Amino acid sequence: RALLLLALVGSPACADPSADLAASVLARTPVIDGHNDTPEQLRTLYGNDFTKFDLNALPPEAIAKTHTSLGLLRKGQVGGQFWSVWVDPALPRFEAVVQVLEQIDTVKRMAIAYPETLTLATSADEVVAAMAKHRIASLIGMEGGYSIANSLAVLRQMYGAGARYMTLTHWQTIDWADSATDAARHDGLTRFGVAVVHEMNRLGMLVDLSHVSEATMNDALDASAAPVIFSHSAARAIDPHPRNVPDSVLARLKANGGVVMVVFLPDFINPAVRDWEAAKAGEAARLKSLNPGDPARAEAGLADWGRATPRPVATVAQVADHIDHIRKVAGIDHIGLGGDFGGMSSTPVGLENVGAFPVLFTELARRGYSRDDLGKIAQGNILRVLRAAEGVAASQRALPPSDAQIAP
Repeated sequence: RALLLLALVGSPACADPSADLAASVLARTPVIDGHNDTPEQLRTLYGNDFTKFDLNALPPEAIAKTHTSLGLLRKGQVGGQFWSVWVDPALPRFEAVVQVLEQIDTVKRMAIAYPETLTLATSADEVVAAMAKHRIASLIGMEGGYSIANSLAVLRQMYGAGARYMTLTHWQTIDWADSATDAARHDGLTRFGVAVVHEMNRLGMLVDLSHVSEATMNDALDASAAPVIFSHSAARAIDPHPRNVPDSVLARLKANGGVVMVVFLPDFINPAVRDWEAAKAGEAARLKSLNPGDPARAEAGLADWGRATPRPVATVAQVADHIDHIRKVAGIDHIGLGGDFGGMSSTPVGLENVGAFPVLFTELARRGYSRDDLGKIAQGNILRVLRAAEGVAASQRALPPSDAQIAP
């Protein structure tokens, strides 16, 4: 009887076919992730000093911030990574330019320091070539148009330095584009903002609409000759966070050809998490008002509230729900992944770091996603978009650089 039980446990009938499918797909078409903030964390934790860390062996307290190491990237079957070169949008304009260049330097130094694992890539062909050599293609994504200091010349130099997408805004509205999380000033893009999109098309730089307002999304879709991306966003119909993409914009992706790279950040995935954060902020304000001059008592009261009101969590299934919705509205050809690892204070349960991508693909396989579907989500769709942007740039090669300037 014991031998029979062992035989049954070890038999193929007990294997998980969804996990097997996910593993098979990722072995052939590893993930190209749209957004990872590890460079920001290396700046915060180590001042970008490469003598102070080893991406092969980061300590647990650093992994808690980056959610990333070279070993975890391998475990997660990551074949391409857009590294975000974010800097604080509240910085003075020209200081932001300097810091972004420093962050670009950090990504390039990562590839130099770990050549057995990372390879800098600036085109779709270079991404494919890196993966063929079992290297992780490292691409650069600028997060926030304030980093060009209102200058198309600076934009061109950032492209020349290797940046292959630019998020038009971050959390602040800027001089030429409205953000999703700040007061609108322009009803979308200004005339100069449209010129920025056109120049990005001419260069072959992906237009990233994560963080921008709905009006900016629509203006950019009107202006762009190339497919756009959302490097780390989710579906607003599932979680009504303004950072997510409304159905009206998802529907437009069919004509544009763009892709939503689904984010894992719990606030954007589970609306209960966002409600809890708002309730916590309200309770903190109430306790501060009730305890003027006694911050310790207010802090203790907030701790008591937190123990009595646990923070909700996001789950792998909820991330898959967003993917289901985007497939329903926009179609399977318009989905990718942009986890936002390194940029989250917490992660969904089951997606704690970059090593967990196979868990999500197993969940999607259980929901009936085919081998072809999973391959498109993993890398096919974003590679298509990158090639399309390169094609638009090739078609505009005869155009001169734009001399557009922002209105005084």
